[in-house]
Amino acid sequence: MPLICMASPKGGVGKTTLAANIAHSLSRAGRRVLVMDFDPQNALRLHFGLSLGDQLGWASGMPDRPDWHRALRQTASGVALLPFGMIDLARALALDGLLGQQPELLLGPMRAMLADETLLIIADLPPGPSRSLALLAPLANLVVCVLKAEAMSAALMPEVESGRFAGIGMGTVDTHRLRVVINEVDLQLRLSRAAAEAVARHAGWRLLGAVSRDEAVMESLACQRLVADQAPQSRAATDLREVAGAIAACVPAQQQPVPVSMWGGR
Repeated sequence: MPLICMASPKGGVGKTTLAANIAHSLSRAGRRVLVMDFDPQNALRLHFGLSLGDQLGWASGMPDRPDWHRALRQTASGVALLPFGMIDLARALALDGLLGQQPELLLGPMRAMLADETLLIIADLPPGPSRSLALLAPLANLVVCVLKAEAMSAALMPEVESGRFAGIGMGTVDTHRLRVVINEVDLQLRLSRAAAEAVARHAGWRLLGAVSRDEAVMESLACQRLVADQAPQSRAATDLREVAGAIAACVPAQQQPVPVSMWGGR
């Protein structure tokens, strides 16, 4: 442990991009980091330069008990990656139902990883309510809600503040562990600036920071590289380091000898 869940009430806000780059920033700061993809889009791997043909992931072995060891990838960035895997829509829907019936298929391997107190795990969750969010949020040290600097985000803040964005009937997020990041802030656009200010006012002490809208982010993904490697002097790279620092302050590193672990070293 610790476990950081990256979530959002809606798609298209850059959550996966932030998950990948925050994991990289924390790794560069000396933390042992494993980032896991729980989104059936299986897009997290692209930020770390994995081949499009690499379809293996933790979900690939379902409904049998999966061997997460086989799916683990040690990336050039220093971050260990566990992709979701390529599965079709029917299998993705079946998996959601299966985890509802047999939550230990996910919780068992996750608890085993969390037993390593020197390992920081970042879980990139699907947008909106999901079975994985409902299962993992109670284990998380932080649930980081990513919101885009747009009018819809301000309208969603009551749902975010209450934790209800996790979904009615699926439990609510413990609001004491909830944090907010505002993404794609463009101070040159009045609406973007006003939306970011409104979200910041509502979030208050829960706000970890904001990430500027920057072409360097899109260029990095197009090159399948992380922002700190592709454009280290960019505004977005600076913002991402600051957000990662705020997260690190919430989950201090354990001052223990690093155990030999199948999840990789620093």
